[in-house]
Amino acid sequence: MIRAVIVDVDDTLCLTQAASFALENEVLTEMGRPPVSRDVHLSTWGEPLLDAMPKRSPGLDLSRFSALYQSALERHIADGRLDVIPPENLRALDECVLAGRSVFLLTSRTEDEIRHMLAPGHVLAGRVSGVYHADNTRFRKPDPRAFEELLTTTGIPPQQCVYVGDSPGDALAAGGAGMNFVGCLQSRIRKPEDFHPRYVNAFIDAFPDIVDVVQELDQFTADVYPAAGDPAGAAASPVLRERPGTGTLTNQ
Repeated sequence: MIRAVIVDVDDTLCLTQAASFALENEVLTEMGRPPVSRDVHLSTWGEPLLDAMPKRSPGLDLSRFSALYQSALERHIADGRLDVIPPENLRALDECVLAGRSVFLLTSRTEDEIRHMLAPGHVLAGRVSGVYHADNTRFRKPDPRAFEELLTTTGIPPQQCVYVGDSPGDALAAGGAGMNFVGCLQSRIRKPEDFHPRYVNAFIDAFPDIVDVVQELDQFTADVYPAAGDPAGAAASPVLRERPGTGTLTNQ
């Protein structure tokens, strides 16, 4: 039943907030401006960078910041300080592919912000079937239409997709699109109670746990949805949530 595992990038596939916090403060220091506080950075985390920066640093010259940020971004990536995907996360992607599932990325980043991950020599090459970002989709999360291009291009029904993300907006977008959603709590930025339970099928403490959870979800959906042609196939999907500490899914 689960044909596609769709993965958010920031604080899901790789831990990004702390690295971005250091990067942005490095640029602000270069501009002679005071650093942003961690609390302010966290409160605006998830917003597009240039929308968030005026809140993080009021009065900021966005044009100058953008130019300096791009250079600093390239340095941090080259130095292995940003967008580092742990080997265990790569193995989890490989296991999903070996199980016959397609892996996609869907992120609110722009193409410039994710271009290095699209390079032929990147570790994601050969693992990911497609990448959807702010410049090749018309809508942004939490709008459920953020998945329109992916669903149209692949032809995969939304109920056969799982989106893995770290934010309540990710859950809202996936649930609104009719997809399964798994919340990744590895960054410790958010807690289960931050999410609307209606849209969450399961929570995982670390990204590699997605392999087992998708297998369990696959079995649940196979049990719930009758074979093609069965008139009972119109039954509504259950909400499946992980019981903390058990790793199991239950109807709730």
